[in-house]
Amino acid sequence: MGGQTEPSAAPSLRPTLGVTAFFTLALGSMIGVGWVVVMHDWLQRGGPVGAILGFVLGGVLSVPIAIVYGHLTASMPRADGEMAYTAALFPRGARFAIGWVMALGYLVVCPYEAVAVGQLTSQIFPALASIPLYQIGKHTVYLPELALGLTLVVVITALNIRGVGHSATLQTVFTFGLLLVFGVFVALGLTRGQSENLPPLFARAEDWWAVGASVLLVLQIVPYFLAGFEAVARCAEEKATGFRDHHFVGITLVALGSGVLFYAAVIFVVAWLSPWQGLVASESATLTAFRRAFGSELLVNFILFGAILSLIKVFNGCLLSASRLLFAMGRSGFVGAGLGDTHPQFRTPHRAILFVAVFASLGCLLGKSVLVPIAEVGSFALVVGWLATCVAYWAGAGGRSRRERWLFGASGVAVTSLLLALKLTPGVEGSFTYGEYVALAIWLAWGLILRSLRPRQPLVPAATPSEEQAR
Repeated sequence: MGGQTEPSAAPSLRPTLGVTAFFTLALGSMIGVGWVVVMHDWLQRGGPVGAILGFVLGGVLSVPIAIVYGHLTASMPRADGEMAYTAALFPRGARFAIGWVMALGYLVVCPYEAVAVGQLTSQIFPALASIPLYQIGKHTVYLPELALGLTLVVVITALNIRGVGHSATLQTVFTFGLLLVFGVFVALGLTRGQSENLPPLFARAEDWWAVGASVLLVLQIVPYFLAGFEAVARCAEEKATGFRDHHFVGITLVALGSGVLFYAAVIFVVAWLSPWQGLVASESATLTAFRRAFGSELLVNFILFGAILSLIKVFNGCLLSASRLLFAMGRSGFVGAGLGDTHPQFRTPHRAILFVAVFASLGCLLGKSVLVPIAEVGSFALVVGWLATCVAYWAGAGGRSRRERWLFGASGVAVTSLLLALKLTPGVEGSFTYGEYVALAIWLAWGLILRSLRPRQPLVPAATPSEEQAR
């Protein structure tokens, strides 16, 4: 490509998404299966009230970040998100690093969810956990589970290539399907439990310091389970004609609040149904509590069905987010231009979608044992993007008033800096291990290789500082 093309001639995505689609994208990307598979860890860390307060406090601390994303998405509705927001502040290399690290945050979720779908489904149909193929670490890869995971990759990939409208419909149906399942089992749980099951309310209750520690231990992991509200920014270019940009702030905040309410309600119901200290040793405190209270495998399978719906929508949401980010990076010349192409008929970033599909398929083959440390890097990666976005907003991106910049931008920087410190400080529970540093280094090295194959000129010129101010 010899010269620089006008932005209007660059590949563009089809404007399709409305308010409901953006809401279910955010909420659906946020709520995975933590409420089923790691409930015991939440209760062990904080106790029922400590865990609920940890999620509520985490949600409150995330409000400035959500508002920043809502404002910047409204003023700069671009798939490259954080890289566009920081154009007036950071050099091109730093912006590439931010985008590439955030891409990892979405990408690693896809194979993780595909692997988990097979494992959860095998709890309903135990025959799926048969025909062992090989073992990696402590985890055995079974042929039926692997086939189910790979089938999910193929189906969701095909759906996304055919159009964002199809993937948005799936996201909406499955998100509201999960909420329906949630409403049923929460309502049933409230009728069967008793208050005597709740005490002690905190995992550590010797004094006020111990109570505070119970809440903080949960707060440390909350960002991982609330990540996803920023996915709205990834598909902002595909907003429907007539969509009002100021809705982005409300959508992001409502999705964040709904996620916190979901988690808090499930924690309360599980502890309400069965003495929580007897649940922390189980592999799934949620399923164990309902099984003990109702003695019904049908109800347990119904909850598992909701969890499977949740897995599929998270996979779909993260594939959407990862493919749009990679598409924007290819279109802007940060990586190879092929990723910036759109399908001639469906106007979807088909090559970026296929890139995600290949990554997810390889991850399925590696199994859960290898994916766990990479997933931990993914949660760190998203916080890097949050921090960069808040810094840009604080510095003036989006053209907000000085008061708003300080109220939301500065507080967002403080919160995200604390979260990164918790991940990078040696000795802190939940901080990076050697394997996670290696996974991050490999990803960055791969990014440098892809960047070396980028075109000489971007398809879309990077936003200049003057353009950012004009917005």
